[in-house]
Amino acid sequence: MHRTLLLAKIHHCRLTAANPDYMGSISIDKSLLDAAGILPYEQVQVVNMANGERLITYAICAPAGSGAIELNGAAARLGMKGDAVIVMAYAQFTPEELKTHSPKVVLVDERNQLVQIRSYNELLTAG
Repeated sequence: MHRTLLLAKIHHCRLTAANPDYMGSISIDKSLLDAAGILPYEQVQVVNMANGERLITYAICAPAGSGAIELNGAAARLGMKGDAVIVMAYAQFTPEELKTHSPKVVLVDERNQLVQIRSYNELLTAG
């Protein structure tokens, strides 16, 4: 049996734009996608910390180093520039893989620039 668990998240990044006229998805700085191990077109869940909205979409690459986190299409109605969001990806794991899995957490600064990459377990034990 496989189980679905959090694979990685980009924590507390800020929306830099909301583009309702753009074809759907969320544009994310390629550097952050790479750091999290999230692939272009991979399904992600986005949680808006400002208003509680949750949505599922897919990630597309914004230029590396740009800090871009942009809701596109219908999703743009669920957030606005400046809102803090968490972007999460999930994966299927075997019982054997579960024994050593710890989700990757990408931490960013106020401009969505990479600060550090930690495992979830490291963050929990750090206090």
